[in-house]
Amino acid sequence: MQRKIAIAAAAVMSVGVVSVAEARDEIRVVGSSTVFPFTSTVIERFAQASGGPAPIIESTGTGGGMKLFCAGVGEEHPDFTGASRPIKDTEKEMCVENGVAEVTEMIVGFDGIVFANSNAGPSIELSKAQLFAALAKEVEVNGEVVANPYTKWSEIDASLPDSAIEVLGPPPTSGTRDAFVELVMEVGCEEYPAIAALEEERMEAVCATMREDGAFIEAGENDNLIVQRLDASPDAFGIFGFSFLEENLDKLKGATIGGVEPTFDNIASGEYGVSRSLFLYIKNAHRDVIPGMNEFIAEYASDKALGPEGYLVDIGLIPLPEAERAEMRSNVLNAANIM
Repeated sequence: MQRKIAIAAAAVMSVGVVSVAEARDEIRVVGSSTVFPFTSTVIERFAQASGGPAPIIESTGTGGGMKLFCAGVGEEHPDFTGASRPIKDTEKEMCVENGVAEVTEMIVGFDGIVFANSNAGPSIELSKAQLFAALAKEVEVNGEVVANPYTKWSEIDASLPDSAIEVLGPPPTSGTRDAFVELVMEVGCEEYPAIAALEEERMEAVCATMREDGAFIEAGENDNLIVQRLDASPDAFGIFGFSFLEENLDKLKGATIGGVEPTFDNIASGEYGVSRSLFLYIKNAHRDVIPGMNEFIAEYASDKALGPEGYLVDIGLIPLPEAERAEMRSNVLNAANIM
C-alpha cells in the first residue's frame, strides 16, 4: 500500500509553501487521453533508466484530470495532469482555492484532431460547414434554424457517401471535444446566415452543441476503443488525436478537411486547420517531495523526448520550434508559476 504523506507543517497559502515529511514512492499522472500515449512513452524510458518504480498514469480526460489535479496538495492528489487544451480560468481558481497555488505549464508539442474511418470505408473530403451540419444538434435548413434532420451524409451534399451518419467522439470532459468544437463546429456554423444572425448567446449555443439523437456517439475517453470500433464498422467515423491515426494507418485513414490532409507536415506547418497544442501541468509543491519527480520532469522536457529527432516524434508528436522549445524547457526546469 502506498505510504501516506505526512504534512509536517500547514500550507502557507500566501507563499504556496508545503512541508511534507514522507511521500509515496510512485509519481502519479492523470489527464488527457490524447497526451496519454506521449506521457506513457516517457514513463517507459524513465523507468528503464532510473530502475525505480514506474510512474502511474490514468487516462481521465482533460476536464477530469484538472478536477483531480486541482483538488489539493498531498499524496492522495496527482503530481501531473495532461491536457489537450490550456487550463481554464475556472480551473485555476479551483486549484488556488484548494491550495494548489504553484503550477507550471509545459507545452508538450502540437497535435491534429482527425476525422477518420476504416480503410475499408469510403475516402471523404469535408468542409467544416459540412461537419457542422452532420454533427450539430440544430442546423440551418431553408433559412431556418431547426433540429438536425440529416440522417445520411448524402443529404448534406450529394458528393458525400450515401450512408448513415455515425460518428464516435469524445465526451464533454475531453479537451479534444473542446478543441473540435472551437476549431470545427464554431467555424463551420459561421457559414450559415440564419445562424450568424441569431443573438450572440443563442448563436454560441447552436454552434457548440452536438446532436443527441444517436448520430453522434460519445465513446468515452479511451481513443483506442474508438479505433477498434471503426475497424469493425467501415461506415462509421471517429474523432481523435493525430497520434492515434499515425499508430493505426494499417487500419484507418483520415478525412481531408478544408482541402488539406491530416499529415505530420501539414500539421507542423499550420496548413491543416484542425490542430492544437498539448500540455502537461506540474504541481510544484510536490517537486521536492515525490521521489524522482524532478528527474521525470527533466526527461520529459528534454530534446531526446520532445525534439525534432525525439522519441515522441516517432509516435506522432509535432515538436515545438527550437526557440519555443528552449523557452518552454527553461520555464519548466525553473518551476515558472502560471497561477
